[in-house]
Amino acid sequence: MDSLRTLFTSLPATDWGALLLFFGGWIGYATLAKRWSVSKGSLLVATNRERRRWMLQVTYREVRVIDGVVVQNLSTSPSFFASTTILIIGGLLAAMGASEKATELVRELPFAARTSALVFDLKLALLAAIFVYAFFRFTWSMRQYTFGALLVAAAPDFERFAEQGDAAREAFADRAGRLMGMAAETFNDGLRAYYFAFAAVSWFFSPWAFMAGTLAVISILYSREFRSDVLAVLKDESGG
Repeated sequence: MDSLRTLFTSLPATDWGALLLFFGGWIGYATLAKRWSVSKGSLLVATNRERRRWMLQVTYREVRVIDGVVVQNLSTSPSFFASTTILIIGGLLAAMGASEKATELVRELPFAARTSALVFDLKLALLAAIFVYAFFRFTWSMRQYTFGALLVAAAPDFERFAEQGDAAREAFADRAGRLMGMAAETFNDGLRAYYFAFAAVSWFFSPWAFMAGTLAVISILYSREFRSDVLAVLKDESGG
């Protein structure tokens, strides 16, 4: 309790404002991005359309080995990031264990803010919390891709789809495409956490840099998800 009380009194108002902007910006952008995806169309929505089209093509193929390979390749990205995140979390925990030496090292960096060991630990804890969240999102994405692979493997033979008609094909495409889209959305949440982790790193320099970094990350995310050239190509290819 004494350490917590000391933290509240030793952290300036600008730092609290930067933290409020950081969490408010992250949560606010994530919430608005889901709404804007419906009205404006986003990179995730465009790729989800292609995922459903892919799953529809699965129902016409007699041999689906290539589809299983594609699902496996898609799952390698969250697997790689999950492994990398574990290493980052370990490094942050090690730095928290030697916070006094780490604080002295940071003080030697140009433009770095001079703070107490307690505030320095708070900054490290924030980074660790971000990467823990990212780890859970990446691992959940991996599992969802595994579930998607099961759906593809358990899909009826293409001749049976031909007997059942287009309604069965559409139902399978909706179900499997939605699951693949959920895996991609979860992976996108993990990547978004990485972006905001870079904003959190700027807090070591100053709360103003922290604020600027948060706004810069939100701007970059918005431009890539809603204004990128890739989105324009996908909309054009999909007729959107």
